[in-house]
Amino acid sequence: MLATGVTGTPSSFAGVATPATLGALEFATALEVVARHAVSEIGAESVRSRVPSGSIDWITSELATVTEFQRLLDSGDPFRPEAVHDIRPVLEKLEVMGNVLEPAELFAVGAATEAMQNVRAGLDRVAAEAPRVAALAAEIPPQGISQAVGRALEPDGGVRDDASPELSKARRRMRETRARLVAFLEKQIRSLGQSGGSGEVTLKSGRYVIPVRRDDRERVKGIVHGESSSGATLFVEPPEAVELGNELNRWESEEARAVLAVLRDLTERIRPYRFDLAAGLEMCRSVDDTYARARFAIESDSAQPQVTDEERALCIVRGAHPLLVAEGGQAVPFDLYLSTEEHTLLVSGPNAGGKTVLLKAVGLLCTLVQSGIIPPLGKGTAIPVYGSLFVDIGDHQSIAASLSTFSAHVAALREILEQAEAKTLVLVDELGGGTDPMEGAALAGATLLSLNDRGSTTIATTHLSELKELAARTEGVVNGSLEFDTETLAPTYRFIKDRPGRSFGLAIARRLGVPDDVLERAEQLQPKEARSLEAMLADLERKEQQLMCQQEQMSLQAVRLAKESETAERLRETLDSRDRDLREREKLAEREGREQARRFLLEARRRVEQALGVARAAVTEATAKEARRLVEDGVRNEADALKRLQADGWKIKGSGELRAGRGTDGSGSMLTGAASKSTKTAPLTAPSSQLPEVDAPSEIDLRGLTGDEAEAALILAVDSAIAAGLPWIRIIHGKGTGALRVRVTQVLKGDRRVATFSLAPAEQGGTGVTIVEFSA
Repeated sequence: MLATGVTGTPSSFAGVATPATLGALEFATALEVVARHAVSEIGAESVRSRVPSGSIDWITSELATVTEFQRLLDSGDPFRPEAVHDIRPVLEKLEVMGNVLEPAELFAVGAATEAMQNVRAGLDRVAAEAPRVAALAAEIPPQGISQAVGRALEPDGGVRDDASPELSKARRRMRETRARLVAFLEKQIRSLGQSGGSGEVTLKSGRYVIPVRRDDRERVKGIVHGESSSGATLFVEPPEAVELGNELNRWESEEARAVLAVLRDLTERIRPYRFDLAAGLEMCRSVDDTYARARFAIESDSAQPQVTDEERALCIVRGAHPLLVAEGGQAVPFDLYLSTEEHTLLVSGPNAGGKTVLLKAVGLLCTLVQSGIIPPLGKGTAIPVYGSLFVDIGDHQSIAASLSTFSAHVAALREILEQAEAKTLVLVDELGGGTDPMEGAALAGATLLSLNDRGSTTIATTHLSELKELAARTEGVVNGSLEFDTETLAPTYRFIKDRPGRSFGLAIARRLGVPDDVLERAEQLQPKEARSLEAMLADLERKEQQLMCQQEQMSLQAVRLAKESETAERLRETLDSRDRDLREREKLAEREGREQARRFLLEARRRVEQALGVARAAVTEATAKEARRLVEDGVRNEADALKRLQADGWKIKGSGELRAGRGTDGSGSMLTGAASKSTKTAPLTAPSSQLPEVDAPSEIDLRGLTGDEAEAALILAVDSAIAAGLPWIRIIHGKGTGALRVRVTQVLKGDRRVATFSLAPAEQGGTGVTIVEFSA
């Protein structure tokens, strides 16, 4: 037989909590909230069928799959489940050989198969990024199933005329015969005229007839198939129409047989794939179930909790009651931590302070997690896997509690004490209530001690001072409370561990108008120990509020310091950025200045060389005058170039050497050079005039310059030396890597005015100095 049932949790896991326990926690209502996110009824049904499991492997796998789907949806992936038809009844019908599916059932199978194809394609697509979700895929029927159904059936479930040749022929003959029959009957009606008949052709008992007045019955022969309600009109099938009617019936029978053949053929084509259909339906159900749980986790802003069956610590971070979150009501998140040595938590405080809500929230959060659902929980939550859960939550807050209520309460405690063990979660509301306070406190204390000794995780609410004191002196038992605003006497619903709560009974009575003299007597009638405990708790609350105020002030100061630090950091980054920008601008200006200086000097050199060439070639007085003019122009142009460099922030200094480097006046990059030893230029021989004297350095220091800078400076020095008539100059290029020496050699080899050049003797600089001699 096919397994066509839909369940969210395997039935073997259903022993963690009884239906009555889950009912007390409103577990079914919480499941319904999750089920609303499903896209199909079968997916919603799967969510509703979930129950808490005691298998950590199953729980871990389910939660991890939901988280993976949650990440998939958060990433914006378009994958979604399909609203698949519930074809479980159809699958059961296919189990019986010979059964033929109805058109609507076949159409449902075709639509379901198409949905399965879409879901399977989506799962295959996300396999790399969501392997757990993709693992929900199953073997499904081939696409030909849905295509065959689509070719044979209309969208409304009717069988198409062209589903088979036999059906097409039968329907064509039906239409033709019906048309002939109706035309004949309409002719009969017209032949009767106004006296014999009126109206239209009518269908009675499957036969086509005409209406005839009773008085004119003799005029129309044939079979009477009925009469009107008044009896004045008879519905007659004329003899000539009988044969056509019989023929029409024969074709209708042929059509029915052809339709049945089509349905039988489709059914037999589908029947072999019934197991694949069941697997595909289960796949769609699982995907929809997981999708609903993922959507619920997203809307609740929940994080996957850690589950363990080893450590018994219970750690709930920013937990909230799922139903309050779903309804948009007041759901103040709470943090609750019980270490492995802390087994029992006693929650005390005033009525309507939120104790019962906290109790139900803890139980509901744990049961939902063990059902594979991620409820409203923050990151860092750790939930132990409990093997059993017991809940005793009822309305025990009335002072008119009856004996029957107490008896029911005791019966619940007896069941808990009979079955609770180490892996048990026990939730008890108003422990010790409903009877004499002293006896109730004694029974409640003994119950708590017994459960604490077993290692059961117990959370109980109480108003009894004796139990608060028990927690203070018993290892493994801790106090807790829900905060209550002492000024407004209104609950804040903030959970506080390790501090018992005050009942505020007299304070609330005073606010509600109970006379002061009655309240004073009530305070006097309280036992001394109770008054001392209340006073101690009040003092503790005041000190805690003071501490909270101090912490808030420190937090505000920390925020201010953080903002100031952030502002200072931004300012530092801005200054660093401006400094880097300024340095880049300086480098750019220096590069541009050097390039401009090089262009000026090269142009000046070209002009001087041109002038000297003309001077050497002068053979007449006219050419000598022209040569002298060109030399003067070249020297003047070179002087103008140097002046322009000086105007742009570059300098020529008289320090005995020609050097390029950074200046100190802050104006940017500068070229500095010098002639420490001025030598007058030998006059250029000419008949009528003399060239002006030119100062030139006899030594140039190129150390520290780049190759281009050194070349420009060397060319300028050679030009100046030749213009001044110097026979030689010393070039200091240093030893270093030898790169400058190679550059100097290249320049000197290409200058025709250089007669010879060689390295200086060792005592005059050796390989770090080159001596150049010029042509006469």
